[in-house]
Amino acid sequence: MTSTIVAAAYLGAAGFFVLGLMWMSHPTSARRGVRAAELGMVLAVGGTLARPEVVNYELIVTAFLVGSLIGVPLALLMPMTAIPQRTAISHAFGALASGLIGVVEFSKMSEVHPVGSVAPLALVFEMLLGFLTATASVVAFLKLQEILPTRPLTFRGQAALNLSLFLVSVVSGLALLVFSGSPMTFVIFIVSSLIFGIALIIPIGGADMPTVIALLNAYAGLASSALGFAMGNKLLIVTGALDGSSGFVLAVIMCKAMNRSFANVLFGGFGQIQPSSKKGEQRPVRSSSPDEAALLMDSLQSVVIVPGYGMAVAQAQHKIHDLFQQLCSRGISVRFAIHPVAGRMPGHMNVLLAEANVPYDSLIEMEDSNAEMPNVDLALIVGANDVVNPAARDDPNSIIAGMPIIEADRARTVMVIKRGMSPGFAGIDNELYYLDKTQMLFGDAKDFIAEVNKSLAGEAHG
Repeated sequence: MTSTIVAAAYLGAAGFFVLGLMWMSHPTSARRGVRAAELGMVLAVGGTLARPEVVNYELIVTAFLVGSLIGVPLALLMPMTAIPQRTAISHAFGALASGLIGVVEFSKMSEVHPVGSVAPLALVFEMLLGFLTATASVVAFLKLQEILPTRPLTFRGQAALNLSLFLVSVVSGLALLVFSGSPMTFVIFIVSSLIFGIALIIPIGGADMPTVIALLNAYAGLASSALGFAMGNKLLIVTGALDGSSGFVLAVIMCKAMNRSFANVLFGGFGQIQPSSKKGEQRPVRSSSPDEAALLMDSLQSVVIVPGYGMAVAQAQHKIHDLFQQLCSRGISVRFAIHPVAGRMPGHMNVLLAEANVPYDSLIEMEDSNAEMPNVDLALIVGANDVVNPAARDDPNSIIAGMPIIEADRARTVMVIKRGMSPGFAGIDNELYYLDKTQMLFGDAKDFIAEVNKSLAGEAHG
């Protein structure tokens, strides 16, 4: 009877996970997808607790309480603008748990297993992915939080070091199978895997974090799936496969959006500051005040807003929603052009705008926005940089050459809200800022847009 209940719970959980993933692929059904995934997790946990192998509920309840003390404040206190960091640290916790479970399960195997044996081989693979993903996710968190420099940290011989760490991890992992879990071999395997995870992410720049997060998600999923094979847990196999495959698909989408390959993302050192060909030359730009910007906006018919990471840093999404409402009340058409890799994780801008109650039907994909851009009166760029840089389209020698961009430079007028003239994560100048049609709106995005809203409201009352 118990086995039937467990099997039914696992089957239901797998079904809800599939439905959740399907529904979360579209913003209009994302909430339903989250609820389905939550219900699936309740069934999965409930089914696991009902298994006859569970003999110590005290430890489980203790772990649940400790985890809740960490997770609940993390969820409630973490601002929406820090979702990438929260996602990265969640990957670290999950991957570390997976790796530690692998160690416990492998330690239970006292007999010597041949290299081709499925269960211990799967555990070695799972532990390798689990431990490297744990430390890699911590480094990603530190970069996103800007505790570590967001630029790539590179040094001579780095590729050789990474390859050596990987080989040590693989060889020591295979040695575990031969020597049946030798303590010294275990230590070498775990330590080299942990260090390899750090070495893997350090040379990757902040501009590549959306792809990195997707890849780490895939690694964590594959680790869970391998653990399921080793433990004979079909639910882990299914959910891990779903997580791993969706992560890789998302990473492919991210790489396509940047016109780059996995190898280039992982080993290219993208994000290093490039030497400027105009070093020492002060190039003139046109700047405007909030009142001047409001006066221009009030006379337009169409506006496309291009959000970027600067919007997240300034937490300006709610002020942008207020601006959206003011412009719409004047009969102005307002759309939001979303680049696939804007921000620090896939869908970062969509999440922030949804939090501010910006209607989903006002958001348009990059391809659609580019088709409309020549007929747009104003392209308002809020904290975006590399994803609107014309060099990606026009300069074959640029480090971002070939990367699809939102072609804001084709709009009739361009406004850029930015704190200063510093380059984006690609480390190169943005020619968009120096066009005759471009006006720079210097300042904090939240404060600047608040002033624009105040001016617009004053004009309406006047």
